[in-house]
Amino acid sequence: MALSLPDFPWDALVPYAQVAKRHPDGIIDLSVGSPVDPTPEHIRRALAEATDAHAYPLTAGTVELRESIVQWYARRRGVSGLGVDNVLPSIGSKELIAWLPLMLGLGAGDVVVQPTVSYPTYEIGAALAGATVLSSDDPAEWPENTRLIWLNSPGNPDGRVLGIEGLRAAVARARELGAVIANDECYAELNWDGDDPTPSILDPAVVGDSLDRVLSVYSLSKQSNLAGYRAGFVAGGSDTIAELLAVRKHAGLIPPAPVQAAMVAALGDDEHVSHQRELYRSRRARLLPALEAFGFRIDHSEAGLYLWATRGEDAWATVAAMAQLGILVVPGTFYGSGAPEHVRVALTTTDAFIDEAVARLAAA
Repeated sequence: MALSLPDFPWDALVPYAQVAKRHPDGIIDLSVGSPVDPTPEHIRRALAEATDAHAYPLTAGTVELRESIVQWYARRRGVSGLGVDNVLPSIGSKELIAWLPLMLGLGAGDVVVQPTVSYPTYEIGAALAGATVLSSDDPAEWPENTRLIWLNSPGNPDGRVLGIEGLRAAVARARELGAVIANDECYAELNWDGDDPTPSILDPAVVGDSLDRVLSVYSLSKQSNLAGYRAGFVAGGSDTIAELLAVRKHAGLIPPAPVQAAMVAALGDDEHVSHQRELYRSRRARLLPALEAFGFRIDHSEAGLYLWATRGEDAWATVAAMAQLGILVVPGTFYGSGAPEHVRVALTTTDAFIDEAVARLAAA
């Protein structure tokens, strides 16, 4: 019997991509959040030097990698008190998100809560486990049979950031329900309100003195241009991490040894992250006012790699209008029913394409 999964939404974007490609000066693809800038040399070198990987890697990750993750949380996220038993590498963050409900033993009758405007893989994970999805941003609405709560701060697609108070309220409700609560934080280093990362759900101001059943999910794809490496990790309560480790050992879900070495190099260096942040900040500073001058309102977008934009019309009408300019964007309807008039505009393209997009918007 086949799994009951939602249709793959990106297939619906293909006709608009074809229109955009017919523009005399070609397509500018602002639909995909995939890095275009080079992977830093010191990370590539670490990967290359670790290619004599003749033995099976550890599912838990090398001690060096786990210590690097712990140190990164302390240094960049203000999260103290973690040890190597509180962290676990993953094969990118999407894999972990998709399989987390199943790894936690969820099934029929269990509820997975996701944000109203939401990264689609949260719903896919619930479907793989046979659980029910509820889209809600209000902890008071979360029912008694809730077993997993997804937060996403900074958000994809909307760049919304939850402060300490919002995170604390969500964690308090999760504890009342006895549910696991996980924050997908992979855009945390791309904060446009300053140079400090956005708040982590593991911050002591959020969780107090207990990490029990609280998880932070992270990826190095965005901050270090490692999307092709599939380099992610999860941190949180040691008992929950141990549950995940036990399942992952049986399933063989192990980041390759050279990737683990590259992650150590990435986590130990903040300079390349700062450089990449400034590249995106510059692209955002040029594209955002051009969109506003074209008639868009930009909502949220306080952090992350996207501008959450609306012209007060059906999202697909906006996608069609932008395609006529040779610019491909994503309708908000890909992210649930809560955003019928928004589009997601990615900053993940070259400076030359950003400048060309600005010129096309100005000339329209």
